[in-house]
Amino acid sequence: MTDGGRGGNMLIRSVAPAEAALLAALHAACFETDQLPRQSNAWDEAAMTLFVAGPSTLCLLACLATPEPRPAGFLIARGAVDEAELLTVGVLGEYRERGVGQALLQHAAWTLRASGILRLFLEVDETNAPALALYRSVGAEPAGHRPGYYENGANAAVLRLELES
Repeated sequence: MTDGGRGGNMLIRSVAPAEAALLAALHAACFETDQLPRQSNAWDEAAMTLFVAGPSTLCLLACLATPEPRPAGFLIARGAVDEAELLTVGVLGEYRERGVGQALLQHAAWTLRASGILRLFLEVDETNAPALALYRSVGAEPAGHRPGYYENGANAAVLRLELES
């Protein structure tokens, strides 16, 4: 168990193949907010099944004990050689600002580093202040800019997190 911050305990674990539907539901729920860009192409169970089964993909689930373990967030990253890309990370609204996103990123960094990954790249809508603050809180630094990257025309900030000790 990892301390979930603000009085809760958190367990971060790998996602089992049978949990693809749970990941798809979490993905949809985490991005249903007026504060974040709408995703018309939320990843469905079939897409999540491919991610969970991928040999170079890291899929993590964060559960808070409240008193029964409840899914609070997830993270999916994919590695290639000595680099990885954060594909998505999400925290359910009621669990935001409780350290879940930071714990997921820290756990992912540790796991990726242990498998030989030296850096993690992150892309985020440059107007998504909460996500930018989260990534910076774990040490991610600006690495580039992608104009019109998202389907809604929004620009992406590219950040890099060095995983070497």
